[in-house]
Amino acid sequence: MAQRLKNRNVIISGGATGAGGASSELFAQEGADVAIVDRNKDAAQKTADRIVKKGGRAFVAVADVSKSADVDKAARYILDVFDGCVDCLFNHAGTVIIKDFLDSTEDDWDFMMNVNVKSMFLMTRAFVPAMLSAGRGAIVNTSSISAVAGTEKEVLYCTSKGACHMFTRAIAIEYRSAGIRCNAVCPGFIRTPHGLRELDELRALGVEVSEDDIIRLQGRICEPGEVASAALFLASDDASFVNGETLFVDNAMLVGT
Repeated sequence: MAQRLKNRNVIISGGATGAGGASSELFAQEGADVAIVDRNKDAAQKTADRIVKKGGRAFVAVADVSKSADVDKAARYILDVFDGCVDCLFNHAGTVIIKDFLDSTEDDWDFMMNVNVKSMFLMTRAFVPAMLSAGRGAIVNTSSISAVAGTEKEVLYCTSKGACHMFTRAIAIEYRSAGIRCNAVCPGFIRTPHGLRELDELRALGVEVSEDDIIRLQGRICEPGEVASAALFLASDDASFVNGETLFVDNAMLVGT
């Protein structure tokens, strides 16, 4: 490994499994001390244990990042472990609701916006002060192709991811002069429990999205490590002059449709 994050303190929300888990492991391989923030304590600890077993450094902060009390508690713990120094925040936590729009409830709307958007607000607000004190920092947000490509049965999800795009751009502008970069990684369909569940639920509602459809749209299904590699680039100094960007990891799906 190139050790692109050597001696960097990194926080990854939703860092226990899927592309978040792959990112936790890859970032640690690249030299980072990784704080895995996730509500799934057991899964997060298993990921941290794998990292440590391979010679890396990681620990777990259990939190539902859509709740301010959880984020505040986790932030105090993480900042104590990191001695107040935070180099990178990867806001990866997110979810999806698959429903006919007219069947969607106000509770569905609130849940989707809380998990996918409010969590970014809470986590970023909690850790930007440490970056300001250091005069530098990198924030990576997970958005989606669904931020710009509307999909059936996913009105709430698409709307939330559109908000992630604008949150990324506005944070980038506000903190550019302070040495803080903010970018988003925007995957297509990923081979994760989240991604495979999305496909199953779409099919259950009559949306034709088969393996052949995925191959036609993006060549093949994306692997979690490919999202992690894109996020690593945005988090590292290799992207030192990349700010406010939305990096699509979709194998030309959008440009081909």
